[in-house]
Amino acid sequence: MAESAVSAWTDDRLEQLKQLWADGLSITQIGNELGVSRNAVVGKVHRMGLPKRQSPIVRSDKPVEPKKRKLSPLAAQEWDRNKCSWPIGDPKSPDFKFCGERVEPGRPYCTTHCAVAYTNMRNTAAA
Repeated sequence: MAESAVSAWTDDRLEQLKQLWADGLSITQIGNELGVSRNAVVGKVHRMGLPKRQSPIVRSDKPVEPKKRKLSPLAAQEWDRNKCSWPIGDPKSPDFKFCGERVEPGRPYCTTHCAVAYTNMRNTAAA
């Protein structure tokens, strides 16, 4: 929709905008009432410094807490840097666990799992 002289921001229209804003109409409703786009309303409200309003999408004062990832009992209670962290089983399964054997120095896995995790192209090409 092209802006025309009819949609100019006159003093009367600015007062009407202030009143509709104070009455709590949505941005779309105000735009429809004044014959301008939502973006025109948003821009003018911002430039006029009218008070901000809470988004209609967020209607609760209760803070939203992020979902916490469930850890297996072994991971939460017994894991430490000296135990192999190779995952065993399906993480969604209640019997999911980590290897737990002693790690290779400087590595997160035991000797067996290091052999699986750390390969190079020469070793795989020779096989």
